[in-house]
Amino acid sequence: GCVYAGATVGAWYPITPSTSLMDAFKGFCERFRVDAATGERNFAVLQAEDELAAIGMVLGASWNGARAFTPTSGPGISLMNEFIGLAYYAEVPAVIFDVQRVGPSTGMPTRTQQSDIMMCAYASHGDTRHICLYPSDPKEAFEFAAKAFDLAERFQTPVFVLTDLDIGMNDWMVPKLEWDDAYRPDRGKVLSAEELEKIQSFSRYLDVDGDGIPYRSLPGVHPKGAFFTRGSGHNKHAAYTEDDAEYTEVIDRIDRKIQGAAKSLPAPVVRTTPGARIGLITVGGCHGACIEALDAMAKEGVNIDFMRVRAFPFHPDVAKFIDSHDAVFVVEQNRDGQLRNLLALETGTPMAKMHSIRYYGGFPLSAHHVLKGLRAKLEKAA
Repeated sequence: GCVYAGATVGAWYPITPSTSLMDAFKGFCERFRVDAATGERNFAVLQAEDELAAIGMVLGASWNGARAFTPTSGPGISLMNEFIGLAYYAEVPAVIFDVQRVGPSTGMPTRTQQSDIMMCAYASHGDTRHICLYPSDPKEAFEFAAKAFDLAERFQTPVFVLTDLDIGMNDWMVPKLEWDDAYRPDRGKVLSAEELEKIQSFSRYLDVDGDGIPYRSLPGVHPKGAFFTRGSGHNKHAAYTEDDAEYTEVIDRIDRKIQGAAKSLPAPVVRTTPGARIGLITVGGCHGACIEALDAMAKEGVNIDFMRVRAFPFHPDVAKFIDSHDAVFVVEQNRDGQLRNLLALETGTPMAKMHSIRYYGGFPLSAHHVLKGLRAKLEKAA
């Protein structure tokens, strides 16, 4: 997916269970990004001294106009937080693949979990909110990889693709990947030399179109372009400031930009049953187990509607789904019900309306985990 999207730079520090992603990227690049006549390599794979350095390399490459990414897992995201905040505030595109494993601390590196949902949504100090994509299998991971680079450049921000060890390291049967030769990368609002020549002056963080997304330029394109990116307090002209009004103007615009991205993100997958008053919401690789469990419940005469969330900030359909049901079960693989908590924070849904079903022991979720939780909570309610 990264190769398909046009990525040419990958930087990482090896960590289970994400190293295979960079190994595969390198293998594909050696096949498809080497000039047949000269032998020149049109890609760069960089092993950094740690994850903080890796994301720093990604930001430098992205600022210069390359499509760059880093694969990691939960401990790596923890180390990257400072630079993630820089990318958010300075508005530098970046793609981060988080192949989640069991935590906290070293945890169980060879077991699967969905334990980074909250961390990635709000990564770094200060007020941040990040675009996150949640694929359910390797095919969707391929599709979301390409989508992530387009979103990162369109909205000039870090984008997380949260898969997990079960998807990232285990074998899956999926439909054949579909390759569209008509695909062209969405580079977003990047001003060319000709466009810069026509404008009187360029302000890096000015909201010209009212959508919260400013225009950017690439280094060396034109003297009117932006030759630095400011991660300290700045106004809309990229000048340093400690003025409260100038600071809040920029930080509120960035929030408006990210919130506005929701409708451009993958919509949730929904399956409804006539007359059902109960809903089930899940995320990522829990999809198959939930569908199997709901089919079993239907045979017992209990109809439950289904939704799989595929992105954050949440699509408007997520809140509509919750509002249209008397009760909602939230199925996920972490101890603290992170998806449930995020839904409550972002949609305003009372926690009492959402019932948590969790399995977090490190093995892939099975239908019996979901059925056990559903039956126990339905019996208690009855």
